[in-house]
Amino acid sequence: MPEFATLDHANLNSAVYGALCDALMQGRFQPGDRLKIRDLAEQFGTSVTPIRDAILRLANDEAIIFRSPRDIRIPAMSESRYREIRAIRIKLEGLAAETAAQVATSADIEVLERILRENEHAIEVGDRLKGTELNQAFHFMLPQIAQLPVLTVILRRLWLQMGPLISDAYIPGGRAMIDHHYPVVDALKRHDSAAASMAIVDDILLGGKPLLDRIEHGLEREARQA
Repeated sequence: MPEFATLDHANLNSAVYGALCDALMQGRFQPGDRLKIRDLAEQFGTSVTPIRDAILRLANDEAIIFRSPRDIRIPAMSESRYREIRAIRIKLEGLAAETAAQVATSADIEVLERILRENEHAIEVGDRLKGTELNQAFHFMLPQIAQLPVLTVILRRLWLQMGPLISDAYIPGGRAMIDHHYPVVDALKRHDSAAASMAIVDDILLGGKPLLDRIEHGLEREARQA
């Protein structure tokens, strides 16, 4: 966890919120997980106040469910919500990939290829957390390369909700979680905007099939328990 001891009140609240956002996007929580304010405060080395403030902000972001201070949970993703977020991601990440292809440098390509190599290793050894973190890093490199900071902020809001589901599906999803990243890199190398956009759409649609499978599996489990 980051060090927060030297930060003032306002910066502390922002830092804790940012750290929890990163944890959600990188899959450090999974659907159904219960969050405990005091446990998080101990992990972060802070009082409960900045944790509580961050939790309330995340509830407003619809990234968590806050029923009471003793009942804070990571929500399960419904199929309709997933399909809505997926449709938005297709448009926005397609724009990021299209624009990135126009300006990508050899240094940018090297970063993406390093992420892919590390992700290959994470999948090989079954490291769910590292794999999810690297997957998120790959996707967020595209608006960074494209120099679209406003788009990055918008995507963060969507990925707050997607991170836990991606983490849950990452190991069962296997190669589907990474195979479609390679055509994205190839398109950026050629500065082919249309191909880059199509490749990231393929990744979201075809690589996202394990996510739908996990949603359907969760609904079946709930039906059996009802």
